[in-house]
Amino acid sequence: MWPRRSTRGELKDGNFLQPTIFEDPPRDARVSREEVFGPVVAAFRFADLDQAIAQANDTPFGLSAGVWTQDVGKAHGIAKRLQAGMVAINEYPVTFPQTPFLGWKQSGLGLEQGVDAVLFYTHVKNVLVNLE
Repeated sequence: MWPRRSTRGELKDGNFLQPTIFEDPPRDARVSREEVFGPVVAAFRFADLDQAIAQANDTPFGLSAGVWTQDVGKAHGIAKRLQAGMVAINEYPVTFPQTPFLGWKQSGLGLEQGVDAVLFYTHVKNVLVNLE
């Protein structure tokens, strides 16, 4: 099923899509490989954790990822293996001004927010002067 345009209330006159779930789409489908900025999710079955992580990393993009589990220790191990600039554990992606906002691979436009952003946009130079 492809996303449908919303026909309800104030949304009917705009470019708004209804939430859509793609269940086990082909791995080469655009919804499986590209960043979709909309109320769309591609959900995949997997045999084990290693396969799930491999599938999650099998894309040229890596803006954000999410891990939902009761085992926070395991979640941190998964987060370390995911190729994404931001990983939310048991939470929707939330950023704060003091924390970096970034993507990996072809995601994002550099690094925003926090001290890391200042360093990203700063080019350090050492100038030595002999005053004798």
